[in-house]
Amino acid sequence: MSGRKPPKVSFRWWVDRQIAEARERGEFDDLPGTGKPLPKPTGNDAATDWVLREVRKGGHDTKALLPPALALKREVQDLPARLAGERTERQVRDVVEELNTRIRQAYLNHHTGPPLTVALVDVEEALEDWRRSRAAS
Repeated sequence: MSGRKPPKVSFRWWVDRQIAEARERGEFDDLPGTGKPLPKPTGNDAATDWVLREVRKGGHDTKALLPPALALKREVQDLPARLAGERTERQVRDVVEELNTRIRQAYLNHHTGPPLTVALVDVEEALEDWRRSRAAS
């Protein structure tokens, strides 16, 4: 079959025909993964699933793949756990202030992707929550 789709032929038929001919020629024999089950779907498309598996396999954090607006939102959600590992009030304050600086910068530079809806974190409130969590443990 030629490299171009013939006129008046459906795209689906043309692709199916090319696959069938390649299968008859044995071009799919001995491919890596032959006979192995497909990975469980995550609800994402195949390309996204592949990227997520590769990133995790490399030992990297998949949060790095999020658009900036969503990454900042996630970081604010994860902030209490992040602050729990800090030893001093100065460190807690520095972490929250640095996050707020990045949030402000994102509002100044936000041009694409999902809307940026994350609010600045109240430093004193975060510090008080940190103190309470340390007193409880």
